[in-house]
Amino acid sequence: MDYSVARELNGLYIILDIIFLLFLGILLLKFKKRLAFLFGLSGALLYFFVDYGIFFLLLGTREVVGASTFWFLLWLSTSYGFTNFVWIWLFLNKDKRILEWSLFIVIGWIAVALLSQSFGSGFQLIQISRGTSSYHGAMALILFIGYSIVIIKNLKSKDEERLPILRMLFIGILVQFSWEAVLLLTGIRPSGLNPLIVNSLLETNLGIPYLYFIHKAITKNRQEDLTKQIF
Repeated sequence: MDYSVARELNGLYIILDIIFLLFLGILLLKFKKRLAFLFGLSGALLYFFVDYGIFFLLLGTREVVGASTFWFLLWLSTSYGFTNFVWIWLFLNKDKRILEWSLFIVIGWIAVALLSQSFGSGFQLIQISRGTSSYHGAMALILFIGYSIVIIKNLKSKDEERLPILRMLFIGILVQFSWEAVLLLTGIRPSGLNPLIVNSLLETNLGIPYLYFIHKAITKNRQEDLTKQIF
């Protein structure tokens, strides 16, 4: 199954989004969410490696019209890589203020999209797209392997030692669904339900089992403010 994942936005969107990202980063550091901040930076690097290195250079499925491909994808990867990984980390932390952080991220996405549409008519229009047939199969395999590890571990474990599969699925689907829905409802993404449904089930969700184990390993020795864990 192949379909095009596309967006159309203007240069003001990028400016506003960078301001939002800086604000989010400042808030994370102010409230000593340092591990979340660093995890977000790692997400930005990972997304750039995938989007520019794999989708564009290796597979040739990514197309950018109206902007430099390298710099545009660097911003795009930072935008969603940072916010997604920060949000996932806070969820895995069971942060007591997860509702506030979640609302801030989602309304930030909505505000950036709608403000850019209202006031960005004088800015450069940028169109981006990518096909999906060349890599969704590989993504599905990564998804299967990750959740199979969790399922097999749970089948072998006592009830009190089982891993939280439903929470993993909730996090993985919600994070992707939220920004896919914002893009669709604000007109940045062309109408169509395939990207919303398939991407929400697959594209972020595939990494959640692995991120769960990474989070568990890191927080075993470090607290959120980077101080050593006290037992």
